[in-house]
Amino acid sequence: MKKIIIALFILVTACQKQKKVDLIVVNAKVYTVNTDFATAEAFAVTNGKIVAVASTDEINKSFEAVKIIDAEGKAVYPGFIDAHCHFLGLGLSEQKVNLRGTKSYDEVLQRLVDFQKEKNLNFITGRGWDQNDWDDKEFPTKEKLDTLFPETPVAITRVDGHALLANQAAIALAGVTVDTKFTGGDILQKDGKLTGIFIDRPMSLINSKIPVPNTLEVTNALKDAERICFDLGLTTVNDAGLSQESIELIDTLQKTGELKMRVYAMISANEKNLNYYLNKGISKTDRLNVRSFKMYGDGALGSRGAAMRAPYSDKPGQYGALVNTVDFLKSSAERIANSEFQMNTHAIGDSANHIMLQTYKEVLKGKKDRRWKIEHAQIVASEDFDLFDDVIPSIQPTHATSDMYWAEDRVGPVRIKGGYAFKNLLDKYGKIALGTDFPVEKVSPFLTFYAAVARKDLNNYPENGYQMENALSREETLKGMTIWAAYSNFEENEKGSIEVGKFADFIILDQDIMKVAIDKVPNTKVLETYVNGEKVK
Repeated sequence: MKKIIIALFILVTACQKQKKVDLIVVNAKVYTVNTDFATAEAFAVTNGKIVAVASTDEINKSFEAVKIIDAEGKAVYPGFIDAHCHFLGLGLSEQKVNLRGTKSYDEVLQRLVDFQKEKNLNFITGRGWDQNDWDDKEFPTKEKLDTLFPETPVAITRVDGHALLANQAAIALAGVTVDTKFTGGDILQKDGKLTGIFIDRPMSLINSKIPVPNTLEVTNALKDAERICFDLGLTTVNDAGLSQESIELIDTLQKTGELKMRVYAMISANEKNLNYYLNKGISKTDRLNVRSFKMYGDGALGSRGAAMRAPYSDKPGQYGALVNTVDFLKSSAERIANSEFQMNTHAIGDSANHIMLQTYKEVLKGKKDRRWKIEHAQIVASEDFDLFDDVIPSIQPTHATSDMYWAEDRVGPVRIKGGYAFKNLLDKYGKIALGTDFPVEKVSPFLTFYAAVARKDLNNYPENGYQMENALSREETLKGMTIWAAYSNFEENEKGSIEVGKFADFIILDQDIMKVAIDKVPNTKVLETYVNGEKVK
């Protein structure tokens, strides 16, 4: 009788069917980015989530799949998360004159002329110029624009988004004169005349006159941005500053399946949005998370709008400026602290960082696990680093390799030691969220990886790296682009690693960025991108 029972058990076991799943990935080098930073060979996916991670043999024995991906030894990573970018802004920039990489003001003008010949617009806009890349590093003035475009308004924004140049037609349309009052920035004059340069908050005087894109144009912009991001392996983007209308459109497009990108939405923190969303409360779907406010502390270093505690080294008497008043920053922080929302504040200069870190400490006293962020944390005074013990640094490594040519000129040799201090910031909090700030910088997360680890530009400068004491390791960098970025969004239990129960957001690369020579990383290609187990690239 015993022999019959054993034989029956063997027969039943042999006849058991494998579990059916939607997808299995086998023969891969899977960087799970789990707690042990372990690698695996294979995993199984069903209903958009990972159900098993194991060896290829174990997955093949246990599962029968509708689709099988043989990775042929390729590296597989969790989908990358850009912790600070302007997703909608990227799409909209595709509809403007691209001024990135221009080497002179004359080249800017030529691009504008060529663009207008093709488009014949009623209001010309563009973005991406940077006078620091020109032989003449002073801000441009509007005279040549006025000659080329005497009747058509023109407004072209600096690469960092914190300064713009407008021609007289745009200035007249906005009703701006030398006597116009302003706060939170500057309207530059020379010899009692407007130069056309607007810095930080006064930019709104011009921007308010630019025709607002309609729903179809915004929809197309979002789809353009999604295509670019999927091609580069991004599966979640933190859009740093969205209006209610944009958030609602994103939600609609996601629910109809027209937009598949996951978006962590930072709401633009103006009075209207604060009132609306603090009353509404946080909201979340599988693809959209609306639980944070994006606040502006100051401007940018490149335009000398970042708020400094001492004057700029290359502009005595100029300190930069806060974009919002201290009273508004503190009262808003108090309101947000009394809600479930996160506060993420743009702070670049050491004064802005100091004010916001102190404000965070005051309003969050006794409140645990709020995960508030300082966005950029670019120049930090030595005594303020300790204040990051309970504040997440959200940084963009390519800012260091873009700014290193002129940043020390701005702040001098002492203050620059607290600049772009990624490792110091990581050591204080224990985690760090990494992004690009695109379209200020290029979209590619591989440039983020390279800049964080090598701290060089694409011309291998400087040869030994820029302030290498603040370089990150490859493991730290990958975590900053995946699991730590997810943590900063309160999403570490659903994404950021390849683990059972998490969304099947993953990418397959043509080379292993954890192993190849670091100078080869920028040329990495994404072979395939998956969101929810669905191939989107």
